[in-house]
Amino acid sequence: MNIEKLEYLVEVVKTGSISAAAQNLHVTVSAISQAISSLESEWGVVILKRSRSGAVPTAEGIVIIKKVYEVLNKYKELVETTQGYSNSVQGHLRFATIPGHAFLIENAVMDFKKDYPQIRMEIFEKGSQEIIDDILHNRADLGFIILFENRLVENIGLSIERLMSVKMVAAVSTQSPLALNKTITPEEIMQQTIVLYNDDYVKWFMDDFQAKYGTVDILFTTNNPNSIGRALLNHHAVTIGLDYSFVSDLSIIRDQSVILELDLTGQGAVYLGLIQPEGHHSTPISKSFITRLKHDLADVKANFES
Repeated sequence: MNIEKLEYLVEVVKTGSISAAAQNLHVTVSAISQAISSLESEWGVVILKRSRSGAVPTAEGIVIIKKVYEVLNKYKELVETTQGYSNSVQGHLRFATIPGHAFLIENAVMDFKKDYPQIRMEIFEKGSQEIIDDILHNRADLGFIILFENRLVENIGLSIERLMSVKMVAAVSTQSPLALNKTITPEEIMQQTIVLYNDDYVKWFMDDFQAKYGTVDILFTTNNPNSIGRALLNHHAVTIGLDYSFVSDLSIIRDQSVILELDLTGQGAVYLGLIQPEGHHSTPISKSFITRLKHDLADVKANFES
């Protein structure tokens, strides 16, 4: 057995296909197939059930694959620990975040780089589902997404940690007839023209809202906060998003609008969440970054609520 064979097995499980795994890893289908067969022969158990439609873990394979994730993460921890004894710690940490929330990690990144100047940090903004896919396919090490209590993210190979409670709110122009209100009801929302920031968590929320209350008049969705701000100001539209969004990239909306609580019965909890590979035991480097991130989020929350 070697680490390469374990990595081949994990990629097959993630993709559900030996050919797709071979393509992602830039090796031949035969190399992947022989590696899996070698592991099954060595361990004396069938790990994958293969068919024309793909490859899925057997009942025994599911248990074994969880252990494989642990072995690979321990190996990664070993490599980074040995690097820590050298004069120059090097590596690459890839962090994916939903749009509009990069400001929440800026201080953690700056402090991290001071302690580990040789570590190459890569931060990119994507939609929540794209971030999940990147974690599952080893294109990102850590992901920052929105978690809805009534819309659980369930994926083999994914570990999820709730970092901070947040909530969905509405924003209206200061000139809107609704501006004097403290809250907005579903009935009032359905009577308004809605404009939305283009991200998965907003779409998921609105899908659930419309399934429960009925169709909403959505004028457009966009990644341009200025367009949303103009729609609120000039057309008395309403936008819906996370409370923390309106203090970051959407601050232009906050500056010319009033934030209203959503008066929704049975509204599920919403969280900012951290995702990483399943069975991940944080290496010294990633653990240091996560510790800094949690500390900064606590400060942001305290300032936001004050």
